[in-house]
Formats: sequence, C-alpha cells, structure tokens
Amino acid sequence: MASPVLPSSGVLSPLGLDSVRLAPGFWGDRVALNREVIIAHCQEWMERAGWIGNFRALGEDPSRRGARPRQGREFSDSEIYKLLEAMAWADHPALPELAATVARAQEEDGYLNTRWHDARYTDFEWGHELYCYGHLIQAGVARLRVHGEDELTEVVRRAADHICLRFMDTTETCGHPVVEMALVELYRVTGVERYLEMARRFVERRGAPALDDIPFGRAYFQDDLPVRKAEVFRGHAVRAMYLACGAVDVAVETGDGELLSAIEAQWQRTVARRVHLTGGLGSHHSDEAFGEDFELPPDRAYSETCAGIGSLMLSQRLLLATGDVRYADLAERTLFNVLATAPALDGRSFFYANPLHVRVPATPVEGINQGAEGGLRSPWFTVSCCPNNIARTYASLAGYVATAGASGVQIHHHTPGEIRHDGLALRVETGYPWSGEVTVRVLEGGPARISLRVPSWASGAQISHGGATRPVSPGYAVAEGEWGAGDEIRLDLPMTPRWTLPDRRVDALRGCAAVERGPVVYCAESVGDVPALALVEARVSPPVEHLVDGVVELDVESARLSPETGAWPYTPAQETESPDLSDPEPLRLVPYHRWGNRGPATMRVWLPATDRPV
Repeated sequence: MASPVLPSSGVLSPLGLDSVRLAPGFWGDRVALNREVIIAHCQEWMERAGWIGNFRALGEDPSRRGARPRQGREFSDSEIYKLLEAMAWADHPALPELAATVARAQEEDGYLNTRWHDARYTDFEWGHELYCYGHLIQAGVARLRVHGEDELTEVVRRAADHICLRFMDTTETCGHPVVEMALVELYRVTGVERYLEMARRFVERRGAPALDDIPFGRAYFQDDLPVRKAEVFRGHAVRAMYLACGAVDVAVETGDGELLSAIEAQWQRTVARRVHLTGGLGSHHSDEAFGEDFELPPDRAYSETCAGIGSLMLSQRLLLATGDVRYADLAERTLFNVLATAPALDGRSFFYANPLHVRVPATPVEGINQGAEGGLRSPWFTVSCCPNNIARTYASLAGYVATAGASGVQIHHHTPGEIRHDGLALRVETGYPWSGEVTVRVLEGGPARISLRVPSWASGAQISHGGATRPVSPGYAVAEGEWGAGDEIRLDLPMTPRWTLPDRRVDALRGCAAVERGPVVYCAESVGDVPALALVEARVSPPVEHLVDGVVELDVESARLSPETGAWPYTPAQETESPDLSDPEPLRLVPYHRWGNRGPATMRVWLPATDRPV
C-alpha cells in the first residue's frame, strides 16, 4: 500500500494513495500545484545552489573527490532525499535521473554523505549523518510502496545495512532524530528484523545520555531524559516531533504499551500548554525550540513549517495506534494553519517560520534568504528544509485522509475525492473549509459502516442519510447500512465564525482575542498604505462574512487608537481613556494561511479586545 506510515497493528489502518484520489478542491489543488510547480522549483534551486552538484562531483570521478568545494550546509544531502521522496510519492518522471546521480556517490560499503565522506562519524551532535540517512531511507520506502525495486531502493538497502553493521552494538546516536522512524518503515516494507531492532536501540539510547553537552543544553537533542521518562515535548521542536514519531513506530511494532503511553502523555501535556492557536510548535528563535508551559508569544512564535509537518506525522501515528479523534483534530488544525500557510499561492516561495504577529513589513529577499525569520516568503533559504518537506508531505497527503478498521471506513479529513476499500467506492463532494456541507456519494456499495469526523469546534452538526436527519456531537458521525450505488450521506458542520480567548496563563495574550471559522484561523493584515495594526483594537461582536474569489473573509468591528504619543508610554490607571466605539470601523480579517501573498505586510492573529476582561 502506498502510504507514508503503514503500521502492522493498531486500531486503524491508513488507506493509501492507491485507495484515495484527491479531486480539485482545497487540498487537491495544492497537491496538483506540488506536482506541477513545487517539486520542480525545489529541484531547480538545489541545482542552482550546488547541492545536487555535490553528489555529481563525488560520483562522476572518485579520484577528484575534494577538488571542488562542497556547497551548502552539512545536512544539505537530506534535502535531495526529501525531494526524492516527494518524487516517489508523485511518481514523478524526474526521479530516475536524480536517483542515479545519488547512487553514483555511494561508497562500496553503503556509506553515503557528500560532507563527511573523508571524516566519517566524527560529529554526532551536529554532523547529521544519520539524519541524512533517515531521509534517504524514507525516499526509498516511498519508492518501494509506489513503484517497487529499482536503483534508488538498492541504494537505500545498502545504506540501511551499513547503519546496522556500524551502529548496532555501539551507544552512539545522531543529534537530529529521523532515522528511527525511517528504519521502522523500512522494516515494515521489507520485513527485515534488524532494521526494527536498530531503530529500537536508537530510541532507547537517547537520554542515557548519548551526546555531548552543548550551549543549548541536552534537552535541545531530547538527550536529557530517556524517551519513556519525559513528561512533555521539549527542546528543538522538529527533533522532538521526529523522535516521538520514531518512538511510536517502535512501540507499535514491538508491542511496547508503556512507550506508547509515554508519548501519548507527552502529547497531551504539550497540546494543553505549548501549542500555538494555529497548531504551530516552537516559541524560541535561537534554538527553534518549545518554550516553557504557556510561553506562547505571538510575535516571537517560531512555529517552523517542519515542526508542523512533524506534528502532523505524529498525530497520524497516534490516530492509527489508538483511533482517538483528538489526534485527527490537531492534524486538521495543523494542516490548514501551518502546512497550507508555508507556500505562497503560486508555489514558488515559502515561510520557514510562521509567527502569529508581524509588526514591521519584511524586506523582500532576492535569491537565497540567509535567515529564517517569518514575515515574507522566500524562494529559497540557506537552510531549505521546509520547501522540500512541504513537497514530500503534499505528495503523500492522500494517505492521511481516510482509514479502515474493525469499525468500517473512517473519513478524517473532508476534501473532494474518491475513496475505495474492500469493494466500497465513495465520492466525497464538499467546498470545505469554506462550506460546512460534506456529501459522501456511494459509487459501489455493499454493507458498510462509514464514519465521518465531526471536529471538536462543530457543536450543532447534523448527519443525514436514508431520509433521516439527526444531530451528532464532536467525534465521529456513524452511518451504517447496506449501501447501494447512488446512496448519499450528508454531514452539515456549522461554520459560524467564533471568537477564541487565550488561557489566562499565556502572559503574552492577555486582553486579546482571535477569530476562527471552521478549521481556519483568521488574521488582520495591513498591506501598503493601510494604517498599522498597532493602532487597532477589536470589539468581540459577531463577524460579518464576505465571499471574495471563493474564499470567506470576515469583518469585525474595531476602534482606531490615536497615533500621537507623549513623552512617556505609561499612564496612571485612573487617567486611562477607553477607545471610542460609538462609530466603529470594519476591520477585514483574512484566513491566516493566505496572508503575505500581496507583498510585505504587517499581520496579527491575536487582536487587542476592547470589551473583554483582562
């Protein structure tokens, strides 16, 4: 089955790309854009930056190794591997040539790295050798599941065998996890037990400790505590998510309920205290890390795109293992408000970080962006993990939509397309997320139990089939029966815009409120000569909807503060004046995932509220 994660056991089993076909719509359009634009864009920039050339130079004439300066960071090999994975899921015609370039650089014993080939395994903290292997293996797994054996999969098997031979009986591991989950998936697709055992040992070594001290502290690597003893996700957010994914994979394949429960508990505490409204992860720019509990500043939110992808991957694994709808709920939030936000609408520029408040319009960057600050999408970065990560995730997105299990077929993400399983064929028609109406039409029937996810925000939802309509609560709406071609199930989700207030323990958000509609978080955006958002306060009153080019935008009432300032920015409480709301102005809100497409702008998700308690 063509699915990015395919556990051998669990409550649910994913329906892969061979069972789910996305049609034009919110996600189908993005998957098509990925195949037609984003994949080629990534390949073009990696050629321009010389990262693919590193492999070419290493493979074409081994005697000249070192004659040409290597380009890119120490982990740039991994970006080529992510691109190969995207190509594999998309069955892209450019894959064979790129895979052959990579294959020619591999050494006889299976070692493959363009940076460290003459100084192997001399920097486990920062070298990223095993991390790069992890992404190579994931590309090979994708190729095996979509296409079968070929030159790329042979490269991957040789690399994996090299890893096992070199690391099985050591105490070493990599400063950046990902090889753990990659090895488990390779075990799942090949049945080779040593890959699973190697992954298990890598998971158990972390926190022994296995790595040297660094200025950020061992928590940066998640090497401060053994995985099963931690209480919350901490440190570098991408590393934390990838390690948790590997731990869940190991737990599922080895039947380790204690390890699975530990990750579930860490997920729960993290979601309750350390996740931004968008589903984004990370509050520290210096180390791209989680903050402490309730440390969620909107303007300093790092919320790296790759961390959002890691969160989606973890949510999917926990959903399959447990069947618990809360994991699908977070996955949806992350999809619409992080993964949909990162690429520009034309697929040719990207956000690395995704803050929830931008005070000053960013200056456009021509060529490669040396930084990663949020505020303006760039065509490429010195560290361009995010564009390639988007490419591989979009290419495999159909594998996240639906599952099957003992209780029938479950549709977790509402998007137009067709779903086929065990003789049942369904067509999903919907304008989601702009419309809350989801219609499932039976193309080929039989007895079946069909479940549609009702998001946690959808109080008042209804399901209709067989001539009857009934209310359904958040969770799963179940329709069961003997289905015939032409039968329909209709789910109606209320899409009324809603104000959201932060937990009072989030210091940076006191006195603020945000607006959501369905799964979409909204923001105010100030482009060009529009007055700065720093002078705006909003009234918590019902938003007014506007349909603009098929997208729902919202107006809320607001008051504008005086731009004048005195000599001192603080005022005694008894002298503070309330904003004048006698003649409120409309403030236009746009979906957060669409901001920044009209040029440099200021933006904020959390709006100062004039009429809510502090």
